Amino acid sequence: MQGTPPYVRLANDIAVQFTHLPMEEAAAEVAKHIRRFWEPRMRTQLLAHVVAGGHGLHPIATAAAQILQKQTVH
Repeated sequence: MQGTPPYVRLANDIAVQFTHLPMEEAAAEVAKHIRRFWEPRMRTQLLAHVVAGGHGLHPIATAAAQILQKQTVH
């Protein structure tokens, strides 16, 4: 049995730090953190994980990944 991928654990850890904010603001802050500090390969893995269903991701982390995806497309 495979464990939780590191990018899921990290995204969830970051998301928990912003649970005191409204969802949209929290997701924007998490997306900003991921964009600034994660290497592109990890961001790509996170986005692929969301496309595949996002199993195990905190809702804020999922929303942040969706923000990142929109920014990547544009």
